Amino acid sequence: MQAGLDDAFAHVAGRFKRREVRLRARACLQGLLSGLQRTTGWSLAEHAGEATPDGMQRLFSTAKWDADAVRDDIRTYVIGHLGDANGVLVGDDTGFEKKGICSAGVQRQYTGTAGKITNCQIGVFLGYATPQGRALLDRELYLPDATWIADADRCAKAQIPDQTTFATKPQLLQAMINRAIAAAVPFAWVTADEAYGDNGPLRRFLEEQQLSYVLAVARHHQITTRVGKVRADALAARLPKSAWQRHSCGPGAKGVRRYDWALVATTGPDHRLLIRRSVSKPSELAFYLCHTPVPAPLSRLVAVAGARWSIEECFQAGKNEAAFDHYQVRLYPAWYRYITLAMLALAFLAVTRTMLADEPSGPEGDEPKASRERGTGLAGPPIVVSANEIRRLFALLTRPPIDEQRIRHWSAWRLRHQARAQRAHYQRQHTKDQ
Repeated sequence: MQAGLDDAFAHVAGRFKRREVRLRARACLQGLLSGLQRTTGWSLAEHAGEATPDGMQRLFSTAKWDADAVRDDIRTYVIGHLGDANGVLVGDDTGFEKKGICSAGVQRQYTGTAGKITNCQIGVFLGYATPQGRALLDRELYLPDATWIADADRCAKAQIPDQTTFATKPQLLQAMINRAIAAAVPFAWVTADEAYGDNGPLRRFLEEQQLSYVLAVARHHQITTRVGKVRADALAARLPKSAWQRHSCGPGAKGVRRYDWALVATTGPDHRLLIRRSVSKPSELAFYLCHTPVPAPLSRLVAVAGARWSIEECFQAGKNEAAFDHYQVRLYPAWYRYITLAMLALAFLAVTRTMLADEPSGPEGDEPKASRERGTGLAGPPIVVSANEIRRLFALLTRPPIDEQRIRHWSAWRLRHQARAQRAHYQRQHTKDQ
């Protein structure tokens, strides 16, 4: 596994010109996968064997390296191992909850991660799903207009470039899809949830590019039929029993995800409405607008709709296994640097998972190691190793030896830092009280 991480890092190593920065970035990547309780600059530096967190904090702030160039190298690495002409680009956003007001883009806003309005940053991501695996290719930090873009002083303090203008989440996704097209990423489909599917300009952009898509839309979305415009849910209510077919949209955490599906024609030859109905709760419906310049069967549209969940799985794996949401950086460039390195860690897990799944099971007649059910002695279908298990094995196999002197050094360093912070706090409080 160490060799696999070395291979992943080799794709980006040339972007870190100074040896000191290059070694620190490699140590940071290993720290993100180490299973540390919190991967702050302090804990990453301690895990790397450094005496203070200063160098690790410089990696995210002032060290000279181009996060966008590293992102491009990650994309090349992912395509090299997971690329497929029938791949699906998946767009979505996720929230990073914060307590303060200084982190770039932070404000009280809704995030599906928490399921409520809370103080957070929102990152918009472009995922990539193929039969070989799934990973994240691109990222953008959403900057609210009124509370950030319109406040030049606040932007300056967070080191947001002067030329940065407001962009909606669909506009950020469109920019990332444009970059994927320019980089010749092999894909055939685009999918996203209704926050993006209901956006007319994004749909028109995809249609102008002659891209096939399966985008979720709201139940009140207007569909143009021979009898005029009709709400999507009204169309679903009119469908006869014979219109529904049961299909799986792929495996889920609790088994195969089976739903009833119906496909409704529109007045446009390239557009159709795909409707999903729960088997156990028929009143639960979901709607997808499909654009297919080349005709596609229902089974293919269902598979693309199911691929949307791959980015949710990337977010879950990223936050649980690659420390996506552990960061304590506040500056705009630092967010991109941290998230980009975390994306590389996640890509390493995805590629390793694919390589382990492709390994031969042993001599002919031997039972695959992952296919024997515990305690039964019965052979079952092969179990694909999870990102969690890969990260756990990697952490156990590469953890540094216990160094009592280093542990005591960091304990003393933290106590001294906390004492300085406490004195500074008391001084500020005393000044305010006078």
